[in-house]
Amino acid sequence: MVVEKARAEFAANMSDREGHSGAPGDEDLSLPKATVAKMISELLPNDIVCAKETRDLVIECCVEFIHLISSEANEICEQESKKTIAPEHIISALKVRVYHLLSDPTLNTKPQRLGFESFTTEVEDVLKDHKQQQKDREKKVSKFEQSGMTEEELLAKQEELFAASRAKFQSTQ
Repeated sequence: MVVEKARAEFAANMSDREGHSGAPGDEDLSLPKATVAKMISELLPNDIVCAKETRDLVIECCVEFIHLISSEANEICEQESKKTIAPEHIISALKVRVYHLLSDPTLNTKPQRLGFESFTTEVEDVLKDHKQQQKDREKKVSKFEQSGMTEEELLAKQEELFAASRAKFQSTQ
């Protein structure tokens, strides 16, 4: 009962802060069930099975987590007068202190952290790895480089092709 009340108040607070911009409702947001099921089965030992209801609960929790972190990152972004949420905003959102997740003062009398500070080191490592992978990613090789010919050889070949094309055109006239 307390969880349901907290969830309803959280949803009300989030919608009050964000306004309605024609975005899909929470019931429209989800993650691919097959992907989540695959991730869960890869993490669990072979002799453990995950119930459908459990998978659905995990999906709901993930969507809620993404919503919470992205909302906080958006607020940080707006405070910095930025229009694009950067990875640094997500990391800051993981560390943010929330003053009223719950309206009921008996449940939440002090400011609370979101509780995700322990994730920041791992997130920063993943970000660093991602940036390195982007740098190391094989760049597209141009046709010039693929040909294996020097620039002079390519120019000579081009002139040869132009001459052949010109001769063919003139023979049809």
